[in-house]
Amino acid sequence: MSADYYYKLCHDHIGQDVEITDRHGKIYRGKIERVDRENVYLRPHDSVPGHGHHHGGPGIFFFPLVAAGLIAIPLIGIAGFRRRPYYY
Repeated sequence: MSADYYYKLCHDHIGQDVEITDRHGKIYRGKIERVDRENVYLRPHDSVPGHGHHHGGPGIFFFPLVAAGLIAIPLIGIAGFRRRPYYY
């Protein structure tokens, strides 16, 4: 799939809980906060109070001070995408 495909898919799911698998097999779970033409930004479940779920790692780019725990995943590196039910 192309980066444009994943851009539209991620953009259509902003604010929803998703699971993204990158081309290296790492799995990221979280809520899509925003998307640009190069990255999708997830808020991992373990950075949200009351969520005990863990993501597959810190990602390629991690901005702890600027983005308050967001993970940026390059759109070109996405191998799989699926919606996840919201956990309370």
